[in-house]
Amino acid sequence: MTTVTLASKRRRAALVTAAFMSPWLIGFAVFFAYPLISTVYFSFMHYNGLQPPAWRGAQNWTYVFRDYPYFWPALRNTLWLVVVMVSLRVVFGLGVGLLITRIRTGAGVFRTLFYLPYLAPPVAATMAFAFLLNPGTGPVDSILEAIGLPAPGWFNDPVWSKPALTLLALWGIGDLMVIFMAALLDVPREQYEAAELDGASAWQRFRFVTLPNVSPIVLFAVVTGVIQTMQYYTQPLIAGKVASGVIQGAGTQFEPGYPERSTLTLPQLVYNLGFQRFDYGSACVVALVLFALSMAFTAFLMRRRGGLNLAGD
Repeated sequence: MTTVTLASKRRRAALVTAAFMSPWLIGFAVFFAYPLISTVYFSFMHYNGLQPPAWRGAQNWTYVFRDYPYFWPALRNTLWLVVVMVSLRVVFGLGVGLLITRIRTGAGVFRTLFYLPYLAPPVAATMAFAFLLNPGTGPVDSILEAIGLPAPGWFNDPVWSKPALTLLALWGIGDLMVIFMAALLDVPREQYEAAELDGASAWQRFRFVTLPNVSPIVLFAVVTGVIQTMQYYTQPLIAGKVASGVIQGAGTQFEPGYPERSTLTLPQLVYNLGFQRFDYGSACVVALVLFALSMAFTAFLMRRRGGLNLAGD
């Protein structure tokens, strides 16, 4: 009798637990598991959205990896942006946060000035940057030429297009600035005082006090930055369109990646293959590559969490 009672209690507890978890379970099944399984399924199918899917086996994968000329440039560009842009944004955001927490007068004004660019719509901000960095009429190159410095081609030069996108990302650093400011203000003051009593220099206080305390926030900024950069679509596409002078209207089709595929990213390929070429199978292959890369980067960073103690312990 006791065994039956215990078993019924356990079943009741399991049902209660499942009931409380059901919103998450339903959301996970509908918005993650089902789309992921469908993407894997369609990656082996020929499907144009109009006719029933037809089995193609590994042909979509072979086409994307071997025959599709835009895949490898897009992959290289995406990895470049993940490594360079995310690193610089984290360093710059931490630096700006440190600077503003040290300011005694006018800190609110500087916080506002640094945060306002983050609120600018991505399309408007990218168009403004494309006009400012225009090699022919842009004021930036005019100023550089006036002081005797070389004027890059920026969005019209395949060498400078990704650095120009990085400058755009650093301009909108307000989100990381606010996060790092909150973390820096939460560092115990007594640790700084103890370090000063021990004769620690400013660099040593930063390395052995500040960084160990904000390292979880650094990890958060890097992981979220990698995920966001893996979805980087709007800014490079708009920059390429504005710099190329192409006006897209009815009946026209713009191949992303101007100039010379240097601003091409994997999310652009997903849209180009799926919604412009109606090759949903190949688009699903690129989407799965994006998913695998995001998971690999995130797993690597989470495994390195113990080694992210930048104090070098």
